[in-house]
Amino acid sequence: MASNLAPQFADEAPDRLQFLDDTLTGLREEPKRLPCKYFYDETGSALFDRICDLPEYYPTRTERAIMAAHADAMADEIGADALLVEYGSGSSLKTRLLLDVLERPAGYVPVDISRAHLLKSAAAIETEYLDLEVLPVAADFTTSFTLPEPERAARRRVVYFPGSTIGNFTEKGAVALLEGVAECCGPGGALLIGVDLRKDVDTLERAYDDSAGVTAAFNRNLLVRMNRELGADFDVDAFEHSAVWVEDAGRIEMHLVSRSDQAVSLDGEEIEFERGESICTEHSHKYTLEGFAALAARAGFRVQEVWTDEDALFSVQLLELPE
Repeated sequence: MASNLAPQFADEAPDRLQFLDDTLTGLREEPKRLPCKYFYDETGSALFDRICDLPEYYPTRTERAIMAAHADAMADEIGADALLVEYGSGSSLKTRLLLDVLERPAGYVPVDISRAHLLKSAAAIETEYLDLEVLPVAADFTTSFTLPEPERAARRRVVYFPGSTIGNFTEKGAVALLEGVAECCGPGGALLIGVDLRKDVDTLERAYDDSAGVTAAFNRNLLVRMNRELGADFDVDAFEHSAVWVEDAGRIEMHLVSRSDQAVSLDGEEIEFERGESICTEHSHKYTLEGFAALAARAGFRVQEVWTDEDALFSVQLLELPE
């Protein structure tokens, strides 16, 4: 298939005004917060790719091993002629394990908030899979976006959502996102999703605070991006990275902690920080299998299959919608 990414590229990613509004809203709250979706500019996406290769960061290699071991079974469950829609596609590395074994996929729709990273990855997929129609969409998948139609009609739609990104959402937010996925899939559709599981605290905290400092750089890059794109004047070195397990909430929290009393200017507004005050930049919830099944059921999904590694660190689950 000849390359035609340019005319087919759909750009619905948040613009600067949306970024500014979301940032100001979060920094006015108590405690302060920032949406984790804004981690993923071109630099942030590249840093996250480095995180995925770190020895402490078990999720990516464990999920990749599950995919490698069970991709054939997953493809059998998905069936032929499916339109594969990937939420948060990133570099699409794990996706290749699925594309290699899917029977006659009607098309592949990678959806990612980072335009540059998306186009680079989509072009690579198109080059490697010459008979596959690739329809990239730059968008925030937590909001509604236009799903492109492939040239060849799909028998069903299947959303692929790897990486346990579902863990970044509150319970209410996760249900809302799954409801959006259900709407995207339609009756008879399915969701193949990575779900991180509960485990010992030491493993969890090391995964989000690596010894090489890559996750810290990824976290602080959010401040760099706000300085560049929003005209803020954050002193990036005046904030330190923190990752802690919060037992009652069942999640890792990532924070940027102010090293001193300071004030930051953003869009004519002065935002004050006390020493030790933090900005929460990410939640990463961890689930039990029973707990996630109950969560998915609230959005109309039924768990069809679950694949895990031998240590039960991570799971890949196929959720089905009724016809």
